[in-house]
Amino acid sequence: MSLIKFKRNRLPWINDSIGNWLDTDSFFSDDFFIRDKDLPAMNIKENKDDFEVELAVPGFSKEDIAVTIENDMLHISAENSNNAVQEEENYTRKEFSYNSFQRRLQLPNSIDQNKKVKAAYKDGVLTLNLLKKEEAKEPPKRVIEIA
Repeated sequence: MSLIKFKRNRLPWINDSIGNWLDTDSFFSDDFFIRDKDLPAMNIKENKDDFEVELAVPGFSKEDIAVTIENDMLHISAENSNNAVQEEENYTRKEFSYNSFQRRLQLPNSIDQNKKVKAAYKDGVLTLNLLKKEEAKEPPKRVIEIA
């Protein structure tokens, strides 16, 4: 077993800088493809009157979750810890866990930050409804008569 990472040189006649650029082994390690596994999955849907944000946050209670809006940024964070001590005849077992996440979203100008944000938590899914400004909503369809 080798402790040194083996790197093949697929194109030995090309110098290292161009070879690194053409190297496909590091293609999927680019920041574009990295997804932080600690962040919850999120869906954002634009409706006629609002934006609906859904986050999958199982294992958290609604008391663990904090949602704030500041400087055109939506901050969603949660933190919980669990300490369990189990004592039996000659054994003592202590287990603990700590979970947290933090998501930040830049809010578009069409969001009315002065209106109340509706938030609901059910079955491990946090749903937020961010209302749009009146001028950002689509005007109703009008029929124009031709003279």
